[in-house]
Amino acid sequence: MATYAIGDVQGCDEELSAVLERIRFRPDRDRLWLTGDIVNRGPRSLAALRHVHALRDNLVVVLGNHDLHLLAVARSSARRLKRGDTLDDILAAQDREQLLDWLQACPLLHHDDELGFTLIHAGMPPQWDLATAATAAHEVERALTVDAESLYEHMYGDQPDCWSDSLVGYERLRFIVNCLTRLRYCDAEGRVNLRIKESPDAVRAPWMPWFRVPQRRSRELRIVCGHWSTLGVYLKDNVFGIDAGCVWGGSLCTLRLDEPGEPILVGCGQYQQPGTD
Repeated sequence: MATYAIGDVQGCDEELSAVLERIRFRPDRDRLWLTGDIVNRGPRSLAALRHVHALRDNLVVVLGNHDLHLLAVARSSARRLKRGDTLDDILAAQDREQLLDWLQACPLLHHDDELGFTLIHAGMPPQWDLATAATAAHEVERALTVDAESLYEHMYGDQPDCWSDSLVGYERLRFIVNCLTRLRYCDAEGRVNLRIKESPDAVRAPWMPWFRVPQRRSRELRIVCGHWSTLGVYLKDNVFGIDAGCVWGGSLCTLRLDEPGEPILVGCGQYQQPGTD
């Protein structure tokens, strides 16, 4: 049995099909890990979501910021569609509630002791080890089952910008969501900056990629993540970043986890122009 991790699909369903053909994926034998952001910005968000949902018995998906955006638009008054969104087909679909119910039940973090990998969408602040990150993720997952609408209404914003065990309520949940689905940069003290999106070469101190913070507590974990198209494929520091910018004209990246190998890249059309938000 092979286990493959696939980067952010973002509505690029034809490219997802091409990846599965390229790796000769067999549902009776193989497993998939997806880094989240199944939907949005690409041309076939509904098809991508239906495709992934159909494979649900053979895969693990963690929620990304675009997945949560879809859920917030569909299930609360907290969020509206933005320029560049490609979610209308999902919102108008007859099977939308079945698809959204399944998506909302997906985790924010998955860890496999046997494989020795942890899957998240974006990042972890340096104060978190695996136990802290898993507990934090479960808090949000529980909120999504108890009162998802209230979470969506309080989920947006960039504050607080630093982790503390004393955080409570929606401030705590917001920080957890921000780190697991949006984080790229923080400083040595763990203060996060959610506005910077450029590649590390273009960013000055005190800001650094979350995985380069000295003595981060997750440094022994092998973390598979996406979210960061300007970083590209990144396979250092025990981080396996596989967002290769498919929706921007890059590639959809796949990495086999159960044995060493080079990333598999399938080229994608440029469906969005850089700077589209």
